[in-house]
Amino acid sequence: MNAREFEQTYGFEVFPKRDVTVVRGEGATLWDEYGKSYIDCTAGVGVANIGHANPQVAAAIATQSRKLITCPGVFYNDTRARLLEKLASVAPPGLQRAFLCNSGSESVEAAIKFARHTTGRSNFVCAMRGFHGRTLGALSATHKYRAEFEPLLDGFSFVPFNNGDKLVDAVSNDTAAVILELVQGEGGVRVADEEYVTAARQLCDRRGALLIVDEVQTGFCRTGRMFACEHFELQPDILCLAKGIAGGIPMGAVLCGEAVAAAVGMHGSTFGGNPLACAAALAAIDYMLENDLAAQAAHKGEHLANRLQQLRSDKVREVRHLGLMIGIELKGKAQPYLTDLMERGVLALLAGSTVIRLLPPLVISLEQLDAVADALVDVLGR
Repeated sequence: MNAREFEQTYGFEVFPKRDVTVVRGEGATLWDEYGKSYIDCTAGVGVANIGHANPQVAAAIATQSRKLITCPGVFYNDTRARLLEKLASVAPPGLQRAFLCNSGSESVEAAIKFARHTTGRSNFVCAMRGFHGRTLGALSATHKYRAEFEPLLDGFSFVPFNNGDKLVDAVSNDTAAVILELVQGEGGVRVADEEYVTAARQLCDRRGALLIVDEVQTGFCRTGRMFACEHFELQPDILCLAKGIAGGIPMGAVLCGEAVAAAVGMHGSTFGGNPLACAAALAAIDYMLENDLAAQAAHKGEHLANRLQQLRSDKVREVRHLGLMIGIELKGKAQPYLTDLMERGVLALLAGSTVIRLLPPLVISLEQLDAVADALVDVLGR
C-alpha cells in the first residue's frame, strides 16, 4: 500500500483529505510523491512562517537533540530560560511572563484557566465567527463546530465582531475576560476595526475583566508586525501564541502581564517548554528578526493584494488582507476553486465556505506570488 492507502486504512480521519501526498518542502515550495512542485499558500495553516525545512531550525533541533530533548517544568533548563528571555524581548509591552505549552488550543485553554483564577469569575465574551481551537474549553470559546459536542462549558456568550455596542451590552461585572482575534482567520480573514479594539480594552478596564487576544494565527510576523496587536497599539492582559513560534515544531505559549495571578501547582504541561521545542523556537525567532520577516510580510502582502484587487471577476465579492494573511471572498462556494488551483500548482485554504485563504510562508518570493496571482486570475476569471 502507498501512503494514501495506509492513512485511509489506519488513520482516524478528522480532516477531509485532498488528493495529494506531500513528501518534501523547502521555503515556500512543496513536492508530492511524483515530484510535482506546488507553491504553498497554506504554510501548514500558518505554521511555516520561516519556510519549510528551514536550515537554521533544522540545525538547532539536531544540536539540541544530542544534548537534551525533554526536561520537566519542575527543573530549570538553560534552553528554556533563553527562550523565555527572547519572548519577553519581542513581546508587546507589559507581557513579561510566559507559560509554554504545545499548541494553540492548549494556549487558549491555559488562558481561560488563568483568567478564571485571576478574576474569580467564570463568564467569557467571544466574537461570532471566532475560532480558538477544538479542545473542550477552546471550543467553548469558538463560534463554529460546537453542535456535535454540546454541552460545552457554561458561561460563554457571543457577540458580532466589530460591533462595539453589542460588546458593551455583553460585558458585565461578572465577565472574567473578553476573547478576541484581531484578524479572524478561520472566520474569513476579517480584520478588527481600531475603534472596536480600543473600546474592548477600555471596557475590560472598566468592568475589571481581562482582555485575551488570540494571536495563534496572526503572531510571529504574519500580519506585517511581530504581533498583530502592534497595529492597534494594544496591550492585552493575556496573549495566546502558537503556529509560527517554532518553525513547525509543535509549540504554544501564553504571554501574561503582572496582573495575571500565578497558578503555581494549578496548571502544567508534560511536554510544554521541552528543550527541543525551545531550541527550535529560539532559532525560528532569531531568523524572523535577522531577516526582518515582518517587513517582508507587509511588503509582499501589499504586492499580492494589489494584484488580486485587479481581479476582473463577477465571482469575487471582496479581497481582505493584513500582511501575508489574505482572504478572497467569493459569491459562491470556494472549495471547487481550491481543486482548480491545486491542478495549477498552488495550494490554498478555505476560511468558511466562501473564502479562499492565502497564508504563504513569509519567505515566498515575489515571483512565486505573481505566479499565485496568475493562477487565481486564470481560475476566477473564467
